[in-house]
Amino acid sequence: MVSSKASASFLSRIAGYAGLLIVALGVALGGTTDRASANQRYAAYVLDANTGQVLFARNADARRYPASLTKMMTIYMIFEAIEAGRITEKTQVPFSRNASAEPPTKLGVKAGGSITVETAIRALVTRSANDVATAVAELLGGSEAKFAQMMTAKARQLGMNSTQFRNAHGLPNTQQYTSARDMAILGVALREHFPRRYDYFSTRSFAYGKQRISTHNRLLGRVKGVDGIKTGYTRASGFNLVTSVQSDGRSVVAVVMGGQSGRSRDDHMAALIRDHLPRASRKDSGPLVASRKLTPGTAAVAAAAVALPRTNIPMPAFRPTGETVEVAAAVTAYAATPRNTAPMPTTAAPVPSAPVPTPVAATDDRFANAIDPMQTASTAPTSGWAVQIASSPSQSEAFAALVRTGKEASGVLGAANAFIEEFENKGTVYYRARFGGFASKNQAWNACNALKKQKIDCFAAQL
Repeated sequence: MVSSKASASFLSRIAGYAGLLIVALGVALGGTTDRASANQRYAAYVLDANTGQVLFARNADARRYPASLTKMMTIYMIFEAIEAGRITEKTQVPFSRNASAEPPTKLGVKAGGSITVETAIRALVTRSANDVATAVAELLGGSEAKFAQMMTAKARQLGMNSTQFRNAHGLPNTQQYTSARDMAILGVALREHFPRRYDYFSTRSFAYGKQRISTHNRLLGRVKGVDGIKTGYTRASGFNLVTSVQSDGRSVVAVVMGGQSGRSRDDHMAALIRDHLPRASRKDSGPLVASRKLTPGTAAVAAAAVALPRTNIPMPAFRPTGETVEVAAAVTAYAATPRNTAPMPTTAAPVPSAPVPTPVAATDDRFANAIDPMQTASTAPTSGWAVQIASSPSQSEAFAALVRTGKEASGVLGAANAFIEEFENKGTVYYRARFGGFASKNQAWNACNALKKQKIDCFAAQL
C-alpha cells in the first residue's frame, strides 16, 4: 500500500507534469500577437540603476505572483544574516521533514541532512530549489511563517510597498504577491547592499556531489553585460525574470512578468535591454534604495513584521528626482486609459516584441483560480544527462508517459525534473518525454537500468 506521504508527493509531481504540458502549449501558442495580447499576467519595468529614471513600464504596479523571484528576498535575508554575523557561508543548514518534502524543483536533501549556507545560496540561484528555501527559512526564522513575516518587513524597509510574502520559495499562495516595480527595487537592493556577494547571481553552474547543476537563467552569456539575477515560473504567474545589466558604464535592472513561455520571456527581455540600455546614463548618482538596516535578531524582525500596518508605508523607494516622478506619473496615467486609444508617453519607448495586455489584479477570481501546485523551474535542463522514456508525435501521449512513469518509478527518479522536448524529423513534429537532472552518463544509465527492471523502456541521452 502506498503511504499518504508518498501519495501527496506523487500528487505534487503530477501537478508539475500537468504544468509541463501547459508550458509546452504556451510555447506553441505564444508566438502570435493576437494570442499574446490575451495574456493578462504581463508586466514589465526597466530602471536606470545609475539614476533611478524609469526607462520603460507596463503594468508596473499591478499585483503579480512572484513565483521563484521570491527567492531573491530569501537570498537577501541570507546575505544580511552573514553580514550581521549570525551565520557564515560554512554554517550548516539542516533539513527538516517539512523542508525535505517540498515539491520539485529541489536539491533532494533528505530529512536530517544538511548543506552549507554557500551551497544553499548556489542552489537557490541556479536550480531554484524549493527544499533549500524552506530549510533556510526555518534556520533563520524558526519557522517558514515567521521568516515570511521577516521577508515582508524587509520589503517595507526597502520601499517595496506592493509586496507581501507568505513563504520563502514562491510556490503558489493567493496571499503572496508583488509588482514589477518592487522586483526591480529588490534587484537594485541586492546589488547596492551586497556588492561583495552579488556575484553569486552570475553563477552558471556548480558541483553538488556527483551532480553539475546549471542555471535556469539563459540570459547569462547571451546578452552582453548581463550579470544575473533570477527566473521564476508557476502556472499562475507565467514566466518571470529579473535581469541586471552593467555595460560601458550604463546599468539597468529590468523585469518581465507573466511571459507566455521561457523563450518568449527571454526574447522580450533581450529586446528591452537592447532598446533601453543605450538610453541609460553613464553617470552614477549614488544609491537608489533605502539604506540597509540590520536588525539584531529574528524575534525583533518578526515582531516588527507583525506590527506593520496593512496599508502601504509612505517611504520613497528611489531618490525623488523630478524626471523620475514625471515618468512614473505618465506611466500611471497611461495604465488608466483604455487600450489602443492613447499612445505611450514619449518618455517611454514602445514595447519591443510584445503587445500591451489588459492589466489584472491578483485578487481577480480568474487569476486566483489559476493557482495550482507547480514546479518553479522555468526551463528544461540545458546540460547534463537525461533519461528518455518515450517519443511520440502526440504531445498528450508524451505527457501521459511522464505521468505513468512518475507514478510507477518515483523511487528511482527521485528529484529528477520531468520535461517534454519538441523536435522535428522529416517534416513531422515529435515530443520526447524525459527526466533530467543527472550529472553523468553513469547516473543516467543506472536510473535507466532500474527503470528497465520495472519493465519501463528507456535510454540515457546527453543534453
